[in-house]
Formats: sequence, structure tokens, C-alpha cells
Amino acid sequence: MDHEASISLPRVKSRSYNLGLNIPTTLRTAPILAYQPGLRPDLPCVYGPIEFREYSAVLVAIDGLLLEGGIEAAFVGLAAQEHAAALVAASAKVCATFARTSALALRCNIAREITGLAYREFAIRVADSSLLQWFLRIGEIDRVKAPSKSTLERFNQWASAPALQAAHRHLIAQAVSPASATAAQPLRLLVPVDATEIYFDSTCLKTNIHFPVDWVLLRDAARTLMKATKLIRSEGLKQRMPQEPLQFLSAINKLAMAMSAGNRRPDAKKQRKRTLRQMKTLEHTIARHARAHRDLLAAHQAETALSEKQAQVILDRIDQVLAQLPAAITQAHERIIGERPVPHAEKILSLYDDDVSILKRGKAGADVEFGNKLWLGETRAGLIIDYALLAHDQADTALVLPSVVRLYTEMKLPLQQVWGDRGLFSKANEKELSSLKIKSGLCPRDPAELQKRLQEDATFRAGLRRRGGTEARIAIFKQHFAGSPCRGKSFDARERIVGWAVLAHNLWVLARLKLTQDREAAQAVAG
Repeated sequence: MDHEASISLPRVKSRSYNLGLNIPTTLRTAPILAYQPGLRPDLPCVYGPIEFREYSAVLVAIDGLLLEGGIEAAFVGLAAQEHAAALVAASAKVCATFARTSALALRCNIAREITGLAYREFAIRVADSSLLQWFLRIGEIDRVKAPSKSTLERFNQWASAPALQAAHRHLIAQAVSPASATAAQPLRLLVPVDATEIYFDSTCLKTNIHFPVDWVLLRDAARTLMKATKLIRSEGLKQRMPQEPLQFLSAINKLAMAMSAGNRRPDAKKQRKRTLRQMKTLEHTIARHARAHRDLLAAHQAETALSEKQAQVILDRIDQVLAQLPAAITQAHERIIGERPVPHAEKILSLYDDDVSILKRGKAGADVEFGNKLWLGETRAGLIIDYALLAHDQADTALVLPSVVRLYTEMKLPLQQVWGDRGLFSKANEKELSSLKIKSGLCPRDPAELQKRLQEDATFRAGLRRRGGTEARIAIFKQHFAGSPCRGKSFDARERIVGWAVLAHNLWVLARLKLTQDREAAQAVAG
């Protein structure tokens, strides 16, 4: 049975979004979003392999969680709060369209995360799959209107990271709530998720950049500037150049190969310095020609076939690189010619992403990683109950207590014990956890103390053994949901990707848990 969600939208200050909605000028104090899911055909009876039947059962179970647990209705309300500036004067028809589109955005992002497909491949898969059409509620009686690749990309930006965090908290509250004498468990779980224990760990969410070698940054700058210059010249706007833009690319590539091969020569250091000086000279020439063509496009954009937005993209691309090029040249000079170290805070790791941190974690095969620290906390059942993506690196010891406060104080979860590895242990954490009457399962740094606790406390031994499974949970989350590397090109984009990934992962875990509980209950009745 389909459910109707009625959300009252108060007048709040929020950001304004261009939604393409035809909003009348009449001001309404509190528009009502009446969301009624449309009718959809039943799923076709497909007796396929066991893998398909399990996959189909999980999607059907997630559909039930979204409706029965009020997750879909809560998300529509959160999206409405974010777009309140555009909806406060909207008609009832526009609000209903917005509600349906928000629900579709939620389901598209969840299904895409679970399938692990990119936008283009997922758009094709949706148009071809009756199961996904049923899940997305687009398989109507007379037609199927599948979203395009561009629409799916816009859906990924439909809600901000704080809104996704709020949806996550709503889902967790529903999952841990027990049944009462008058009401069933909100998600129809036979046994609610146990939130008395939490297992913390951190990892690096790698960004999609290559290893930041200084002279490779110069090559990247030359490529971006000359490709943008080629686009401008193809529109008929030309300044005098000694050679074509692609020939400059050929020259910078030859110097890059010479720089790489210089290590194999007896006078490697001297040769690398000589090559870098040639790269610097060529880089200044390339920057000069790119700047001239950039100014030409800015002055004569109307004379080209480029739209204003297309031209602005090219201008921004050139400006972004030209603004960083002097610092990138100085960095390469200091490290290769001057043989002087550059402080981490002043290093340019990528010309295209400013929010990249250097994480030196000493892991096997990844002594140094480039990205953002991701903090996760999971329950014994594998549900990610707390998460945070950090813009700047922090010690793991400083992340334990804020997470405990979020769970214990703000979300009112019945937290009784916290587990973690040695990187999370500190005397301050032990003291604060004790004051909150929460038992600490953080692994001590002192080997003697660790050995003593292992010998005396069987519960501690079992907890640390279970904590090892958190490493597997992190691998599943990064490889299948968030992506490794993550495709977001800014911190905000990566934070939003993590929010969608956590929401989809938790629905996937809860669906599997519900199916397992129902199957065990059926077997108990039959046996």
C-alpha cells in the first residue's frame, strides 16, 4: 500500500536554488507538500539466478524501509527546508511536483550507490531494467520516463551534506527504536539494532589526483592552458603564436620525459636542474599566450558560437591555473634547484582541488596518502551510526569524544561501550568516557597494559577481535559506495558523496538484516 506524506513547510531563511519551477508571485505563509507516490505495475515474475533474487529482495526491502519507516517523507521535508526560498511562494501543484522529484532523487541516488554504476551507465541500466523502474517509481502503466545522465548528476546535488546527515540520523533513530505495546518497530524489524556498542576507526578518502610531483604539476598546467587556448582559437579568436597550442604540449611532454629519465644518468641532479629551467621558460611562454587568448575571449565572446556559460567555463579554467602557476613554479624551483623543503601548509598538491590533505599513516603500500580523513563508527550489526569527513587532518584521539557527544548526548542513543585501536587511546579520552559512565574498549598503547587487560578480561578480548571487522566495513564502504578514489572535485562534493554513500549503505545493511530476521522467524515457525 502506498503512503502519503504531508509535510508542513514553515517560513525559514535558506539558500535559493534555481529549480526550473514556475513559481507564482502570491506569497503563502506555509505551503503544504502533499506527496502521494504514483501507481506502479507489479514486479514481473523473474525466476533468475540466486544472485538476482537476492539483489531483487534487497531492493524490495529497501522500498519498504523508505515508505514504512518514513525515510522518504523525511527526506522530502528536509529537501523542502533547503529549497524553502523557492517554495514559499509556490502553488500546490509546483510543491507536489517538487515532492515527487525529491523522492525520485533519493531513490536514484540510493540505487546508483548500490549498483556502483556511474551516471551514464546507470541511466542506461534504468531504461532497461524493470526492477529499477519499479524501485524508482517511474514504470507507469502507459510509459516509462527514465532520468538522463545529466538529471542523475543534478539529483546528486539535490540535498546538501547537512541535510543528508539529518536524514542519516532519522534513519538511525528508526533503526534502534524498539517496538512498544501500542506500536510496531518503525522499520518492522523483529529485533531493533543494538546501539549499546560502537566501533570507531578512521581512514583516508583518497581524492582523484595523481601523485603530486612538482614538475608534473607544471605539465598539468601547460596541458590545461593550451587545451583551453585551442578551444578559443577554434572559435576564430586568434593571437600570434610561434606554433600551434598542441605543439607546446608536445614540447612540455618531451621535457617531462627528460625529467623522468634524468634519474638514470650519472649527473642526474645537474640534468634535472637544467631540464626544470627549460620547463620554467616554456611555462612562462605558455602562460603569456594563454592569458592573451583569455583576454581576447573575454572581450569578444559575443562574436563566437559559445554561450555565455560555456565561455565562462573556459575563462575560469584558465584563471584557476594562472592564479596558481607562479606558486607551482616557485615550489618546483625550491625543491629541485634550491634543494630546500617546502612546508606542508604551502604545498600545492593539485591545481584543480584545494581541499586535499597529506595523511601520513604508515600503512602498508600507502605510507603517505592524499585526500581527507574519514571518521566512521559502526554497530555490531555493521550499521554506520556516526560519520564525519574532515576538511583538515586531526588526530584520531581528538575525534572520539565529539563523536560520543553526538551519539550519547544529541541523539540520545543508549551507548554503553566504545571500541577502537591504539590510535584512539589517550588518558583524556579514558577520563571523559569514565565520567559519562561509558566503558572504554580503546586499545591501550602500552603493551604491558594491553597484555594485562587481554589476560584478565574475556569481554575485552572478544571486543578487540570484533573490532578487526571494522577494517572490512571500511573497505566495503570505500570500494563499493564512496569510491576509492572519490570522484568529487571539492570538499563539499566529497562530503555530499559520503552522505549519500552512508545513507545507501545503511539502507542496504538494514534491508539485509530485515530479510535475515524474517527468514529466521519463518524457519523457526516451520521447524
